[in-house]
Formats: sequence, C-alpha cells, structure tokens
Amino acid sequence: MKIVKRYWRLQVLVLIWMLVFLLAGCAQSPVQTEEPTQAEQNDFEQERLEMVENTIAARDVTDPDVLDAMRTVPRHLFVLPDYIEMAYRDHPLPIDYGQTISQPYIVAWMTELLELKPGEKVLEIGTGSGYQAAVLAELEGVEVYTIEIVPELAEIAADRLDGLGYSDIEVKQGDGYYGWPEYAPFDAIIVTAAPDHLPAPLVEQLVEGGRLVVPIGPPGGYQSLWKFVKEGGEVTAYNMGGVRFVPFTGEGIRGAPAP
Repeated sequence: MKIVKRYWRLQVLVLIWMLVFLLAGCAQSPVQTEEPTQAEQNDFEQERLEMVENTIAARDVTDPDVLDAMRTVPRHLFVLPDYIEMAYRDHPLPIDYGQTISQPYIVAWMTELLELKPGEKVLEIGTGSGYQAAVLAELEGVEVYTIEIVPELAEIAADRLDGLGYSDIEVKQGDGYYGWPEYAPFDAIIVTAAPDHLPAPLVEQLVEGGRLVVPIGPPGGYQSLWKFVKEGGEVTAYNMGGVRFVPFTGEGIRGAPAP
C-alpha cells in the first residue's frame, strides 16, 4: 500500500508540475504569428504590383518615384494579422488603438502632392503603423521625421521600421499639433489625421516654398484634403477634394499652449 500511495503521490506531483510549466509558458510566451512562407511572400509581391498598376497608376498618380515606393514597401507587414489577406486591397484597415492604416491610393496621392526632391526634409504627423513613413523613406535622398501621439503605437512603429531597415527614420512620441521645432524648418509636412482647423505651428515650421498636405474637417465625418504652399510668409490653399480620416487628438487641437 505504501508503494501505491507513493506512486499516486508522484503522479499528482508530476501533473501539478506540468500544469505549472504550461501556465508559465503561456504567461511568458505569447502566441506568435507564423512568418509568411516564400510562396506567400511571392503572392504578396504580385498583389502589390497589381495594386499599384490597377488602383494607383491607373488613376491620377503619375510620379514614377512615388509609384516605385508603393511597389517596394511591403504593406502586409504593416497590418494586423487578421487583415493580412486584405493588405493590398485599396481601402483603409484598422490597426491597434482605434487607428487605421490609410488606403494605398490615398498614401500615394498625398505623397505625390508633397512634391519631394532629394535632400529635402519631410515631417509626418500621425505615424500609425509606420507605412506612410516607409513610403516617404523610399524616395531618394529624403529625410523623414514622424510623430505619433499614442505611446504604444509610436513604440511599435519605431521597432517595425527599424526591423525592416528604415533605421534613418526619426520617430517621436508626442502631440503632432506642435510639430517638431528641434528639426524645423521642413520642406514638406504631411498630416494623416484630421484637425478641424489648420495648425498654426505646422505652417510656422515650413520653409519658404514648403508644402503642407492635411485633411481638415469635423471629427467623425468627411473632410477636405488641402494642400498649402508657403509663399512670402503666407499660405496659398488648394482644395484637393473629399477624404475621410480619423480625428486629430491631443491638447494642441483644443488650444493648449505648447509644452
């Protein structure tokens, strides 16, 4: 009987230790998404090329450098795993913290409107997943600075961009309403969230001849995409048409002074 009792005690101890091990493993090792196979990568590349030809170049985006950038950046690596099969469809997709990754056509169009040249410096407001910043970084000789207000998104995007080889992109967590004075002035500024008015600090941080592309309108509705060109200290405004973006957030949009 003693032998039997010891045997069952041993079995119970083994089961307990197995349970502890499994629970510890679950706590320390979150489920990882499998990396796409080579065949899947090839499929994604083909989908990306078709996206550019059929939904971007076929419309009014003609800048060859912008089209090359859109052909190069792997959008499927910037979307959530649940949406990876939709990565190259021409519509926005949700990302973490209630934000979105913009429609590919809109990314290309706004990039073209910036009219960037080698050696110029561009500021992006609203890093999100990092996709727009990566497209900008693919343009030859362009310096990219990007600001994200959500701390977790800023960290995720910085790690993702660095891991994909975009280590020259400067990422900052903060309120983009105030721009980035330390690196100003900028030749171009792109805003990927919608304020309800034109942020004055962004205009101030443009060089003479600088371009600012920003959607402006009420939160939760449609906005107009505007291109502003700074000339003689003033800005000339061009209404490019209707768009829809997530709203601008932060203290700056509510009138708080710069920190």
